[in-house]
Amino acid sequence: MQNPLVSVIMPAYNSNEFISQAIESVIAQHYKNWELIIVDDASKDATVNTVRNYVNKDARIKIFRNEINYGAGYTRNKAVKEATGEFIAFLDADDLWKPEKLSQQLNFCKENNAKIVFSSYDRISENGKALNEVIEALPFVNYSKQIKSNYIGNLTGMYNAAKIGKVYHPEIRKRQDWAMWLEVIRKGGTAHGMEESLALYRIRKGSVSENKLEMLSYNFKIYNKVLGFGKLKSMYWILVFLGEHFFVKSRQLKSLD
Repeated sequence: MQNPLVSVIMPAYNSNEFISQAIESVIAQHYKNWELIIVDDASKDATVNTVRNYVNKDARIKIFRNEINYGAGYTRNKAVKEATGEFIAFLDADDLWKPEKLSQQLNFCKENNAKIVFSSYDRISENGKALNEVIEALPFVNYSKQIKSNYIGNLTGMYNAAKIGKVYHPEIRKRQDWAMWLEVIRKGGTAHGMEESLALYRIRKGSVSENKLEMLSYNFKIYNKVLGFGKLKSMYWILVFLGEHFFVKSRQLKSLD
């Protein structure tokens, strides 16, 4: 296809403060052949009403709702089931894309025959202030690398579902995107990283990425419950993760000052 449809997956929960900015960043894409599938995870604020205002104005935007709160894994899966695009991309309701995100990644996939692509991304504060920091994407990530740590920023990742098939998340509360990208790479081969920063990741207070002990506990669940490793093997991979985080991931954070 010359202009493939891209399905954008956006879970939302009590996201009214930020979701308009996220949606607007999709609308502002230079590439226009997309559908935005938003699944609200039983929000208690005005998220649904805000999204419906966009749905009424743009037929490319669709909204679905969970009757009860299931968590991000279930909610993303519900959106993926509704997706009809050749490519599937992800954007959380509090993050942002730069306008050239989809166009540059689609061109990259075409020129490099890539089925999985991701990019560098900027970090911003909770109120949207630039932190002048960028997480630099590795040039390539294969399965043996990805199992050590999650090297794909979910807001930057995109895969060719027409070639790989749809891939679903384990229905756990946290770190399910890591497990999903592991399966995407297992099925589709090496993920290609783009040096350009194409998205903005919002640092939220209390997030798992900021709470290191909580992150390790969910990492253990990925190894033990999702990948089926025994407890000792899971602990071994936790140690591998810590080493990888210190020696590699810490060097991905680049200050722009």
